[in-house]
Amino acid sequence: MFDLRPVLFLIGNVLCLLALAMLIPAAFDWRAGHAEWQAFVVSAGVTATCGLALVLGMRSGWRHLAIRQAYLTTALCWVVPCLFAALPFLWGAPDLGLVDALFEATSGVTGTASTVLTGLERLPPGLLLWRGLLQWLGGIGMIVMAVAVLPMLNIGGMQMFRIEVISAQDRATPRAARIGSTIVGVYVVLTVVLYLALWAAGMGRFDALVHAMTSISTGGFGTHDTSLAPFDQAGIDFILCVGMLLGGLPFLHFFYLAQGDWRRVARNQQVHWYLGLMLLGGLAITLWLINSRGFGVATAVRHGFFTVVSVMTGTGLTSIDYSGWAGMPVAILFLLTFVGGCAGSTAAGIKVFRFQFLFANAIMQVRQLLRPHAVLVPSFNGKPIAREVLGSVMGFLFVYALSFAVLAMLLALLGLDLMTSLSAAASAISNVGLGLGEVIGPGGSYAVLPDLGKLLLAAGMLLGRLEMFVLLVLVLPGFWDE
Repeated sequence: MFDLRPVLFLIGNVLCLLALAMLIPAAFDWRAGHAEWQAFVVSAGVTATCGLALVLGMRSGWRHLAIRQAYLTTALCWVVPCLFAALPFLWGAPDLGLVDALFEATSGVTGTASTVLTGLERLPPGLLLWRGLLQWLGGIGMIVMAVAVLPMLNIGGMQMFRIEVISAQDRATPRAARIGSTIVGVYVVLTVVLYLALWAAGMGRFDALVHAMTSISTGGFGTHDTSLAPFDQAGIDFILCVGMLLGGLPFLHFFYLAQGDWRRVARNQQVHWYLGLMLLGGLAITLWLINSRGFGVATAVRHGFFTVVSVMTGTGLTSIDYSGWAGMPVAILFLLTFVGGCAGSTAAGIKVFRFQFLFANAIMQVRQLLRPHAVLVPSFNGKPIAREVLGSVMGFLFVYALSFAVLAMLLALLGLDLMTSLSAAASAISNVGLGLGEVIGPGGSYAVLPDLGKLLLAAGMLLGRLEMFVLLVLVLPGFWDE
């Protein structure tokens, strides 16, 4: 059995930070005169006690993480906080059961918009803020994992981005620390800017705060059951659309922009594909709204592009109820559910760069047919893609598709209809949250699903957020061998 002390020490640090975060909604509820602040204080006490016990008990006797310890730490630093983040839901105002509380917390931490809560307008502000805060913190965790951890672990082609983090001329400098501090700083600044913009556009201060956090984190939790319908302002939709779009971009690029290297960002093929897919999907749904629903051009553009950006980035905010849509727009949204954002963003999904790898490899295979003896190598951003990277991407896509199929079949076995099973599985694996159809579509709720179905979907959220292999490697018998 390998040494668990560094793993438990780092988990303890995460729990201590989570306990501090619980005091923020406690202060909101206390100031608003809601007795639910006590649930947050008690939850913070329990979380802090466990976290400090791990930190103090495991702080010595190790120097660095080995590869297996890195896998286990990455997985548990997402799974364990979900358990403790459920405490305010379990002991707070909604009086949720254990399964519902765990589902809601997992949805928050993983940045998924799935919810079992209804009547959000009647909930105390602390609980609404806690949902948004979980997604905001989860967004930071996703960026750190994508920039610092996944490239090191060679997960699903992410090793291609390792050289962007540490370059030869900067080996003697604390480059990783500078990158991390810059990215977190940008994340905070963008949240503040979105908050001020939403407030200026007509949102209340509290609504603006929650939506700023959940849009930049591509989480999607809001303050109303009907998402953005109560606001119904084009300016608000535009601001949130920009926030979601920025959340799906590689946050490492903000570091390059801070260094003045804007050419590197402008030439990035992944960003071009990301924006291009959004443009094509938005135009297609806009034209459909004009031709089939009789929308005016401005209204169709507003709702068409907002819906595409929200679904593709996995945010789940809605400006219009699309549960009654059928045909082409449903197919487009279903496919975009899997695409996701860019590598190193807060968005989940398969990621745009993996589709680029597959496209580049397919083009190479076609050219190889015309020139059988030529040595052709697919490239990405002007760099050759190694065969082991392509193999890693193919393995990831196979596991992704298999996980989606298995999850959908298990949900169908529980008695859910085909549309609900497919869209729930897709939204969980891709961390979108909202599904299609009347049950879990816009205006619907996951509360009606059986408890086993909620647990399966919670597991799917974690599996999708952790890029599949981080969790799957833990079940291999050889992983735990000395």
